[in-house]
Amino acid sequence: MSESLLALRRLIDRKGSAISAWSSLGDPTVHEALARAFDVVTLDVQHGLQSVDEIREGIARVVLAGRPVLVRVPVDDLSLAARTLDFGAHGVILPMVEGAEDARRFARALTYPPHGNRSYGPARASDLHQMASGPDYMRVAAQAIMTFAMIETPAALAAIDEILAVDELHGVFVGPSDLSLAIDPARLDPDGERTEDAVRTIAEKAARAGKATAIYAASADTARRYAAMGYDLICVASDIALLKDASRRIVDAIRAP
Repeated sequence: MSESLLALRRLIDRKGSAISAWSSLGDPTVHEALARAFDVVTLDVQHGLQSVDEIREGIARVVLAGRPVLVRVPVDDLSLAARTLDFGAHGVILPMVEGAEDARRFARALTYPPHGNRSYGPARASDLHQMASGPDYMRVAAQAIMTFAMIETPAALAAIDEILAVDELHGVFVGPSDLSLAIDPARLDPDGERTEDAVRTIAEKAARAGKATAIYAASADTARRYAAMGYDLICVASDIALLKDASRRIVDAIRAP
């Protein structure tokens, strides 16, 4: 069933912005619950609390719920990146990409030969996506798996045109907080005017280059701004933030006079 593996690509290719959950918690039941509400679930392993077992199980829960799953891996961890694909993930976000060579190395590590050097071994992924065989998975993966290089450092911002020119790379993912520090190291200002200008410019350049665009938004209002800029995928809030916010609201409602 190639449609399961192609789910993320289909969402990115359609008109409008897909909305993704942003999960730092390790409980696969949380991942499953998020999959019932969001278009996509993104597991933030870079700063998250997940073990490898929880990543594996979380990917399975999301896929079996009928949603695509992205994984943001730790800095430079191409080994885990490839492993998450073998677990069944639809794509990977790599943080702290500094230039075209970083982006090319990342994308090629997650692409089967002849266009990359991903090692063959998709037994779990092919079963999870109900593919007839490993070779069938490999054939569909060439069109389905997506790689996103994070644009969040001064070097990446300066090299954005070269990064977008990497043929093997599918898209870029903007981290507004770190991007704001790349613009002004003295000030964390993800919603500031200079950051917004950079976010808009990246979206415009990526569209001209034919690359997918993704971004993190801390709130619904910010997500709507990014959608108006044309971002294909917007990750919103986080499971921890959503849990804290819902908890506060229900306690305040009970205690209200």
